[in-house]
Amino acid sequence: MFRRRLSPCCSFVVAAALGVASAATLPACQTEQKIAPVVAAAPPPPPPPPPPPKLDAIPRLEFNRRAAERALPLFWIKDDNKDGALDPAELAPLWGRPAFAAVDDKGAFTADFRAIYETLKAPQSIEGLAPDEKARREAVLAELAQGRPTLVATTLTTAEDKAVVKHVLAAASLVEALHGQQNGVGALAAQIPADDTASRWLFFRNQGPFCEAPKTEKDASCSALPSKPTKVSGIYPASIQTDPKFCEVLEKRKDEKTLLSPFVVVRHKAGGKAEGKAATDDLEAVPYNVVWADEMKAISAELKVAAGAITDPTEAAFKAYLQAAAQAFVDNDWFKADLAWKAMTAANSKWYLRIGPDEVYFEPCSRKAGFHVSFARINQESLAWQKKLDPVKKDMEGALAVLAGAPYKARDVGFQLPDFIDIVVNAGDSRPALGATIGQSLPNWGPVAKSGGRTVAMTNLYTDDDSTAAWLEQVGSVYCKATMDQVDPDPKHGTLSTVLHEAAHNLGPAHEYKVKGKTDDQVFGGPLASTLEELKAQTAALYFAEWLVDKSLLTRAEADKAHLRDVAWAFGHIAQGMKNAEGKPKPYSQLAAIQMGFLNDKGALVWKEADKAANGADVGCFDVDLAKWKPAVDELGKIVLGIKGRGDKALAERIRDRFVEDKGAGAAWAKLRGTIQERWLRAPKASFVYSVVER
Repeated sequence: MFRRRLSPCCSFVVAAALGVASAATLPACQTEQKIAPVVAAAPPPPPPPPPPPKLDAIPRLEFNRRAAERALPLFWIKDDNKDGALDPAELAPLWGRPAFAAVDDKGAFTADFRAIYETLKAPQSIEGLAPDEKARREAVLAELAQGRPTLVATTLTTAEDKAVVKHVLAAASLVEALHGQQNGVGALAAQIPADDTASRWLFFRNQGPFCEAPKTEKDASCSALPSKPTKVSGIYPASIQTDPKFCEVLEKRKDEKTLLSPFVVVRHKAGGKAEGKAATDDLEAVPYNVVWADEMKAISAELKVAAGAITDPTEAAFKAYLQAAAQAFVDNDWFKADLAWKAMTAANSKWYLRIGPDEVYFEPCSRKAGFHVSFARINQESLAWQKKLDPVKKDMEGALAVLAGAPYKARDVGFQLPDFIDIVVNAGDSRPALGATIGQSLPNWGPVAKSGGRTVAMTNLYTDDDSTAAWLEQVGSVYCKATMDQVDPDPKHGTLSTVLHEAAHNLGPAHEYKVKGKTDDQVFGGPLASTLEELKAQTAALYFAEWLVDKSLLTRAEADKAHLRDVAWAFGHIAQGMKNAEGKPKPYSQLAAIQMGFLNDKGALVWKEADKAANGADVGCFDVDLAKWKPAVDELGKIVLGIKGRGDKALAERIRDRFVEDKGAGAAWAKLRGTIQERWLRAPKASFVYSVVER
């Protein structure tokens, strides 16, 4: 059969007739032209999924408050783009709690976090609980509400810094647990109900189940535990603490110096006849490193690893201190560690670290050293203040000696002026539930203390916008307009007083000074001695601001702004109340009440009952008469330094009772203190949380 061969053109015609391709798609007819295959057009891509919904249902401050109530270790730093929504880059993880993955490796919120965010939209429910349990949880929420979570953030960039800081932070967590043993709360956290996240956060924030905020510290319902335990110090046998005056009993014993030395625990002798009984017979002093051997060895190990991670030769002093502190946690020889600590200065290390037992305010007798960590970076701005004050520090000692009078005589002082530090983490006894230490002079005992210790001022606390806004609101409720118009919220004016306060701890009749062979603890008793030492330091700070003006080292305007900041600082401490729930004095609150009450008596701090406060709402306010400031402070300085120099316990008790008690001659001032407290506590106090991130 004959088959005719079609030309390409004929093929196209046939194809078109069959509907395979349209004429518009066919090429011009060419002899022997080959046909390219025809591919059908791809379907359009599906539309992109809608973006996840914005997390804009909860304002930033409220988010941070509710996150704390849920024990969520996260903090909304700042609304950088001003869109009212939480973005992944605006969220910081917090140190000290189990980690929570809120952001994935692509920089997006995880599904788990989004689910938790939904639960944060509504306040925490406590309905359906038994009446007692409901009252307890309501009190816990009220306790937490008196603190405003306030972030201290640090970013690490170098491999060495990351390695070192990792182990210092691990040691800090162990120190917190050790301090819990000192406070007698080490085993209590396991009793928190599983669904009670607010109590879990309270226990972490307060380092124990007990409420500490002014409005709830004496509320019998307020506790992180349904069992509502009473405070029992881990420093002394529980049996002797049933006597509210057990500290005085110990102070009168012949072996008082041994039992109440700072680095030992008081225990009944094993098998002694008084063991388990409310008696003080058969007591002995047991060194910290014996009582808590395992805990202290674990801290030592972390510090050794941190030291081993340092290869930078410029950090040799920091490395030496880490090694010395590691050894002290094993042998309890803190004085040797002090030498390495003081040798680490702002000139030879970018880091500041103090780890070990130091301050005594935490325990009922105010004699034992509490374990703590203050870890920071050096802020080089301190060098300017050191250059200004270093040439006159001997003159400063002489000035306080004149105020103190006989028998005190000026000493050769060898202390370093304050270093400015930017805190990375505070832990243990350095991490209070509310507020923070803004200056410190250490050590309190030993050769380094006698020769002049090391002083620091914490310069990155209370510098955030939230803290400034709250402070202005508080000050505006108590100051009259004329005084408020002179207020400058710049934190540097508060830093001046911190520098002078901490320097003054090393000047005049300090902690190691003896009158007739007795230290201040032995003359006044631990709690009153603590209050007097802080009163001395802060009164000296007020005095030295004027003294520096006379020396042309400070301008009149700078001094006046510092004075107004000092009054506001004192009001903040007055607002915290004079005593804690157990009746123990609060040293800073009592010194503030004494100072401001004295200035009120002398007309330097004037209450104007009929005038409106600067906020335009509150009636009754304070004006500061700066013309009367210097003579009033000079007089107060002579009284306070004289009390310390002579060991005048009777006068110390009279001036304390005059301005701290709420009866007799102190009744009118106590009423004004109540007004200060009511207005100041309208704003929550900063409750510092810490974040350390790597970049």
